[in-house]
Amino acid sequence: MNPTAPPAPPLRPPRAAIPRVAAAAEAVLAVGAALGAGHLVAALISPASSPFLAVGDVVIRFSPQFLTEFAKTTFGTADKPVLLGVMAVVIAVVAVAAGLASVRRPAPGIVVIGGLGLLGLLAVVTAPAFTWVDLAAPAAALVVGVDAFRGLHALATRAYVPAAGGDGNQGVSRRTLLLGSSAAVAVVSLAAGGVGQLLSGGVGDSRRTVTDRLARARLVERAPAIPPRAAFPELGTPTFLTANPDFYRIDVALRVPAQRAEDWSMRIHGMVDNEIVLTFDDLLARPLVERTITLTCVSNPVGGPLISTANFIGVDLRDLLLEAGLLPGADQLYSTSVDGWYTGTPTEVVLEPGRGALLAIGMNGEALPPEHGFPVRMLVPGLYGYVSGTKWLTDLELTTFSADSGYWLERGWAQKAPIKTQCRIDTPRGFATAARGRVTVAGIAWSQPTGVSRVEVRMDGGAWQDAELATEVNADTWRMWRASFDLAPGSHTVQARATDKNGAGQTEMRAEPIPDGASGWPATIFTVA
Repeated sequence: MNPTAPPAPPLRPPRAAIPRVAAAAEAVLAVGAALGAGHLVAALISPASSPFLAVGDVVIRFSPQFLTEFAKTTFGTADKPVLLGVMAVVIAVVAVAAGLASVRRPAPGIVVIGGLGLLGLLAVVTAPAFTWVDLAAPAAALVVGVDAFRGLHALATRAYVPAAGGDGNQGVSRRTLLLGSSAAVAVVSLAAGGVGQLLSGGVGDSRRTVTDRLARARLVERAPAIPPRAAFPELGTPTFLTANPDFYRIDVALRVPAQRAEDWSMRIHGMVDNEIVLTFDDLLARPLVERTITLTCVSNPVGGPLISTANFIGVDLRDLLLEAGLLPGADQLYSTSVDGWYTGTPTEVVLEPGRGALLAIGMNGEALPPEHGFPVRMLVPGLYGYVSGTKWLTDLELTTFSADSGYWLERGWAQKAPIKTQCRIDTPRGFATAARGRVTVAGIAWSQPTGVSRVEVRMDGGAWQDAELATEVNADTWRMWRASFDLAPGSHTVQARATDKNGAGQTEMRAEPIPDGASGWPATIFTVA
């Protein structure tokens, strides 16, 4: 030991830690404040720029196809709430981890929360419909999240780490201040998110106005009344017209776009002689038609529920395109939604005389519901919706398939998607128990726009027998059927198949929805007691 060496400096005591529960809670509250602030600012400036929803949109856009179809098949129309719930759980877990890493110093939490904010900013910037004003919401979320965490961490440090010469009562009062501040952050976060949600969904007054105007509008073509025997709901089939709340919904929008009819406009441009710009008033001033149309989703599995029928009011799309004047070679009608979604429709199909394509503004006697495209959506009977049913429509461009690709075409789906001839067994339900004696089997069949001419049913692999068909409404809609069998007690299997008016039968070959719709004969197993 060198007697002349200077004494070693005293070791710095380790920084005192705040309780792990408090650290985790402050991080969760800070992230909640960030999400609430982002959602509120987005609602005030640009609803599509909410960072939480923007991240969800990124997940949807880049999810592998098998995962997308699994979500649709497993959760149906609840797939979006499930996704948002899973995202919320994941974000909460990340926030808890950030808080636990910050029990001695705030730097780890600041880095993680700042990283989440940058992730939201990146998701907004890469959105299909990004504009510079969309930066406001994720920027606000980033600043609020980091500042809230720093402030809460400082309060927690003062509350749980006694000052020199302090006493116990001072710690208790500081902890009371911390609890009050945390509660205030939680309440403000929930309030901001709630107000943002209310503001982003405020189209009720506009819809009521449109419904009133449709009630007074003169239609040049009105849908015929539905015949009394067009459906067998007493046997378990759907009613012929699907009520708006029950109409299936499949799209990629996590947030239903909130656009007032008064603010809507659309451009028809591209390979045309005359570019057309339309407002909602322009549409109402044109000849309005009402048509009964069955819509079918390409993701519908054999025997699935993703099919519905309604009376739609709108403007004939063929007439609009003829007015614009198509240039030679314009084989694709490229449509874009207000949220940036896009798809391509074969122009030749839209232009078919009698096809009945619409720019729809009404559904079952009222304005389109927000989730079904208010204020304007596109409909082309006989094509699956992913190439023909653009909701929240804002742009139509005449172009070519070689120049532009639709959203689902980029993900491996078919370019042209005519609806396949299919049928479904609605009753008896799978594994149900029927009373002994005569059992009635009933269901629906569809083959838009050709129409269904025949449905055959067989029991336990026996001979096919013709089912009784309900009264046809038109070739663009589903058609109900029923057949009866005398059955002995035990397990039974019923199959069905449809034939269209051209004599083409429903194929037995089983196919999954990807890339151009499911096929196969539906079958149901049930028991006779």
